[in-house]
Amino acid sequence: MDDIPQLVNLVNAAYRGEPSRKGWTTEADLISGDLRIDNDSLEAMINEPSSIVLVFISDNKIAGCVYLEKQEEDLYLGLLSVWPELQGKDIGKKLLIAAEEYAVKNKKENIVMNVISRRQELISWYLRHGYVLTSETKPFPDDNRFGTPVENLEFVVLKKKLSYSSAI
Repeated sequence: MDDIPQLVNLVNAAYRGEPSRKGWTTEADLISGDLRIDNDSLEAMINEPSSIVLVFISDNKIAGCVYLEKQEEDLYLGLLSVWPELQGKDIGKKLLIAAEEYAVKNKKENIVMNVISRRQELISWYLRHGYVLTSETKPFPDDNRFGTPVENLEFVVLKKKLSYSSAI
């Protein structure tokens, strides 16, 4: 996919390093380093037969993206990213709607995601869009090639049950 370098730049700018501080989705205070993903990792994710990356185009460039992976009855949602300077313009909401439409089209019952438990503002945003916190948590990966946590971190799992007439 020719867009991989642009998508990697987008995801990294949305979450890590100084560029991410221009938006509200930054993890820069929780995880050191500038990389959240690299070209090889994203390419491997995209090449999974059960996955897709949806993009939002604005002014002929990728303004946002979301990674989706079909899992049994669920659709996993990850890497929801919007360029920091474009955050707050409903691009993330439009990507959530597109993800939900994709899930319904593929007859998935739920959309699930993992969010760092310390990201309360992000969790609140998802709750406002119909997601609920489950009781499930997951450990943060012990892989420092994408930064080092400055404290012990874990993921919480959020879920949205879909109805075939639901909308965000």
